[in-house]
Amino acid sequence: MSSPGTALPEVLDASVLGEGTERYDVVVVGFGIAGGCAALEAARAGARVLLLERAAVHGGTSSMSGGHFYLGGGTAVQRATGWEDSPEEMYKYLVAVSKEPEHDKIRAYCEGSVEHFDWLESLGFEFERSFYPEKAVIQPGTQGLMFTGNEKVWPFKEQAVPAPRGHKVPVPGDTEGTRIVLDLLKERIEEAGVEVRYETGASHLVVDGAGAVVGIGWRRFEESGVVAAGAVVLAAGGFVMNPDMVAEYTPALGSKLFTLGSTYDDGLGIRLGRSVGAQLKHMEEPFITAPFYPPSILLTGLIVNSEGKRFVAEDSYHSRTSQFVMEQPGSAAYLIVDSEHGELASYSMLVPMIDAFDTIEELEKELGLPSGSVQQTLDRYNEHAARGEDPDLHKSPEWLAPQDTGPWAAFDLRLGHALYAGFTLGGIRVTVDGQAQRPDGSVIDGLYAAGACASNIAQDGKGYCSGTQLGEGSFFGRRAGLAAARRP
Repeated sequence: MSSPGTALPEVLDASVLGEGTERYDVVVVGFGIAGGCAALEAARAGARVLLLERAAVHGGTSSMSGGHFYLGGGTAVQRATGWEDSPEEMYKYLVAVSKEPEHDKIRAYCEGSVEHFDWLESLGFEFERSFYPEKAVIQPGTQGLMFTGNEKVWPFKEQAVPAPRGHKVPVPGDTEGTRIVLDLLKERIEEAGVEVRYETGASHLVVDGAGAVVGIGWRRFEESGVVAAGAVVLAAGGFVMNPDMVAEYTPALGSKLFTLGSTYDDGLGIRLGRSVGAQLKHMEEPFITAPFYPPSILLTGLIVNSEGKRFVAEDSYHSRTSQFVMEQPGSAAYLIVDSEHGELASYSMLVPMIDAFDTIEELEKELGLPSGSVQQTLDRYNEHAARGEDPDLHKSPEWLAPQDTGPWAAFDLRLGHALYAGFTLGGIRVTVDGQAQRPDGSVIDGLYAAGACASNIAQDGKGYCSGTQLGEGSFFGRRAGLAAARRP
C-alpha cells in the first residue's frame, strides 16, 4: 500500500455547499475514544451529529490499548484502596513532567478528573476497587489501580506527593482492554441519536470567505460528497503509520521499531487541520519503549551505555528509560544484573539476554566496553546500594541492591536488538476546549481537534504516563464535542 505522504488536502470553498446539501450541527472525524466522546457530548447537548469512521467498525487505535486511563484527584478507586490524592498534587506532578506545560489544560484535567471518572463509569462499567502494587507495564489481572508513570521517581517525588493514577478497565491482560468502554460508548452514541457512517473518511475541509470551517468532504469507496457543518471535530488519530510523515517529523520511529497504531493512523486529521492554517506542536516527540520489566526485581540492576556508565535511574517509567537510551551514543545500552536478581527463566523476550559472564572483565570484553569501565561503575553502585543510597541518579531505595554475586547477566537494550515500539504524540495546537489554533494563537472558527491528532498533555516520552492518551482523549474529546455543539 502506498504511503499517504505529507501533502495537504485541498481546501474547498463554501460554494460547493449547494441548497440541497446535508447539514449537521457537528461532524466528528474518527470513532476512537476521543471522537466517540466528542460525538456523545455534542449529541447530549442537543446537536445533530454525524460521526465519520474510515474503518468498518468503531474503535480505532484506542481499541488496541490495554485500557489505562490516567485519572486522579481522589477517584472512587483511589479512596477505596486507601490512596490520598488531590487535584493540586496531580496538577503539580503533571506540570513537573511536561516538556512545555499548558497550565490551563493541566488544571482543567486535574480538577475535572473525578467527574470524568464518574462519567466514564456512567457509560455502564466499573473500575475494580483494587490496587496492583508491583512495577509492571500493565496489571496482568483486573486490578483497577496502579502506578503508571514517574510519580515515585526522582525528582518528581519531591515535587508532588506520589499517588497511583493508572485506572485500568476490568479486563485481564495487556491488549484490547479498552474495547469494553468503546462498545458501551457505541451503545450510548446510538441512544443519543448520532448518525455513524462506517467505511467513510474525510477528504477535505470546506471554508467560507472568512476562513471559518463550514463543512467537510467525504469519500466512501468510489463515492464522494460534501456535508455542511456548524463545526468539525478532528479525532482521526496520530501519524505513526505514515512513513513519509514519520521520516519528516519523528525519524526515530524508523525501521528499527515496531509501530503501535491502526491502519488509519496516517496523519489525515493532522493534515486536514494544517490545510486550513492550524499550527502543529510537538510533532518531533515520539513515545518509544522497550520495557525491561517485569519481573520487577530486574530494576535493582544497573543500565550502562557504551562507555560503561549509568545515565538513567533504572526505576523510571519504561518510556522515560527508553528515551534516555535513544540519546546515548549509538542508542546503545545494557542492563547488568547479578545472579541474585536475574530471574532469567521468567524474563520478558522484549529485551534479549546476551549471555551470563563469570567476571565483569569478561563482560566488558564481550560487549566491547572500555576495559574497567563497568567494574568502576559497579563498584560505586554497590557501595552506595548497600547503604540504600544512589547519590548519582537517585534511584528509590526499594529498588537498590548490590549486584555483587556472579555470574552477571547482560541484557541488550540497544536499538535494533531489543524490541522497541512506539507511536506519535504531536498534533494540532488547540485551546482547552479543543479549538484549533493558528501560529499566532488565534482560533480557526468552526474547527476543533482531540485525541492523538491534537496536542494536549502528552508531549514527550520522558514525561509520559500510561493512560494519558485514553485519559486526555476522552476528557478533551468531551470538551471539544460540547464546545462544538454550543458554538453560536
